[in-house]
Amino acid sequence: MKHGYIKVAALSPKIKVADPKYNGDIIIRHIKEAAEQEASVMVFPELCVTGYSCGDLFLQELLLEEAKNQLFCIAEQTIQVNAVIFVGLPLAYMGKLYNTAAVLHRGKILGIVPKTFLPNYAEFYEARHFTRGMKKTVSVTLRDGVTAPMGTNQIFVCDQMPQLRIAVELCEDVWSPNPPSIGHALAGANLIVNLSASDEVTGKDVYRRDLIAGQSARLVCGYIYANASDGESTQDVVYSGHSLIAENGIVLKEAERFTNESIYSEIDVRKMEGERRRMSTFEPEDAADYTMIHFSLKEVQTQLTRFVDPTPFVPGDKSDRDKRCEEILAIQAMGLKKRLEHTGCKCAVVGISGGLDSTLALLVTMRAFDLLHIPREQILAVTMPGFGTTDRTYENAVQLIQKLGADLREISICDAVHVHFHDIRQDPHMHDVTYENSQARERTQILMDIANMYNGMVIGTGDMSELALGWATYNGDHMSMYGVNASVPKTLVRHLVRYFADTCGDDGLAEVLFDILDTPVSPELLPPTEGRISQKTEDIVGPYELHDFFLYYILRFGFEPEKVFRLSQTAFAGEYDSETICKWLKTFYRRFFSQQFKRSCLPDGPKVGTVAMSPRGDLRMPSDASVRIWMDEVERFL
Repeated sequence: MKHGYIKVAALSPKIKVADPKYNGDIIIRHIKEAAEQEASVMVFPELCVTGYSCGDLFLQELLLEEAKNQLFCIAEQTIQVNAVIFVGLPLAYMGKLYNTAAVLHRGKILGIVPKTFLPNYAEFYEARHFTRGMKKTVSVTLRDGVTAPMGTNQIFVCDQMPQLRIAVELCEDVWSPNPPSIGHALAGANLIVNLSASDEVTGKDVYRRDLIAGQSARLVCGYIYANASDGESTQDVVYSGHSLIAENGIVLKEAERFTNESIYSEIDVRKMEGERRRMSTFEPEDAADYTMIHFSLKEVQTQLTRFVDPTPFVPGDKSDRDKRCEEILAIQAMGLKKRLEHTGCKCAVVGISGGLDSTLALLVTMRAFDLLHIPREQILAVTMPGFGTTDRTYENAVQLIQKLGADLREISICDAVHVHFHDIRQDPHMHDVTYENSQARERTQILMDIANMYNGMVIGTGDMSELALGWATYNGDHMSMYGVNASVPKTLVRHLVRYFADTCGDDGLAEVLFDILDTPVSPELLPPTEGRISQKTEDIVGPYELHDFFLYYILRFGFEPEKVFRLSQTAFAGEYDSETICKWLKTFYRRFFSQQFKRSCLPDGPKVGTVAMSPRGDLRMPSDASVRIWMDEVERFL
């Protein structure tokens, strides 16, 4: 349960229809197997003690009594099990029969949750046997001296981790227009379990997957969907055991159909809590109508088996990645298009270095001009060689501008910077921060003044990763009139340029773009070494793939350093050792806090993803906030 992770299981045993004793034994076996996997929440399918497909046998008293007997047998076997367990069975109460989920824990029956919506259409005829569940919790006598609360409005709360609050719905409940899980979530539940017997027809698995993922997203919760398997009757329909585990719109685990597969994953309960706090429209309701039932779990450090993507900003699937790239380029271009239209500006000024960021900015500017039917010749693309410019980046800058049809302007900054050094008494042999930043500010001055000359607009090139680290010269490359890359992380910049290279239809342009992609990231502010780039950004501030990973989990979810470190170890296993990750995590926190003043006065720019740092939108952070408690935690787990 460390860091808010709870291991869960959706179990789909191959049962026998109308044989509670056999089914009880196999359920117990699955519980023991799941206990060996250290699952703390176990969910079985709907009516699994008897089988969902018993039909009119549900009217047989003997079947109902044996199902209840087996419930107690199963409960007795859970005394030593560190889990809360959900098992489906039919249960009679006050002359009516209910389709229920029994909640078991440490040998006890914590509660009984009846099904709300009873399908009675097509192949389903549950209303023939069952009664709709009551909301108000009542006390049900299960046998002499043994009672349990029964009702739909129950939430099961873990004492050791109060953030874990579990509620139940059964199969059709989630398919209805007003699922009970909506009320459960608004009453505080953040993990919904669904005991289901959803039969299989062509295409239903896709709808089912989307339904469960969508419900978990809508409710900002974890969702465990345990589905009946091929042990059910095939008299008229077939059950596939298509179980799912989802978290806030993401399917973490999915059972292969027709295999009776048990699936496991870890739900991040604390992440759900953080998301709900963040969303002002997630408005909890009075839980007075709910019964809160407490249970205890022994604290364990859940081993992560869920996939942790090392590039959270970049989709792994190529088709998804291409779609994302096209969408982002469209957002960037449309943002700039609107700004150009509003200002009446028909000239853009872009500083081109031969690096990734300025390349992307130029590509976006070109798209915006094409949308406005403004000739590309009115894009003034300025290359400004300096003390650190190499032949490779210079040639790439020139060829890129020429192939895109922009107006190439070449202005060396060397003489002007030397004059500036003389004016401020800077030793040109002293390669310090003044030496570097003087060049960056000279370039920005040139761009701004050219924009004034032609009534143009300076297009910013800096990306979000650089802004997070403060890797920009204040009032140098930090400043522009519209920053098209301001919310694009460095790892995604690379894929956007690659996507353009793959789809541009111009072999010559593609060749230039691929060489830019192969060029080390560098500000090129220090003299080259034997004609090669001597200043490599990632050697100084650390790998951008690590920093983008840190950025995503720190800003998007507010995770603490130890949790970010743990996720990094999983995501980058075999690529970076723990010491390396810690080193750059400290660098990230130190720079992120100390450089907020640069982000507090950012130019306008379009938001393209869920993480952004505009001081007018997503990140309202004081420039003088202390980083102490974050650095202290990093030191602790070091």
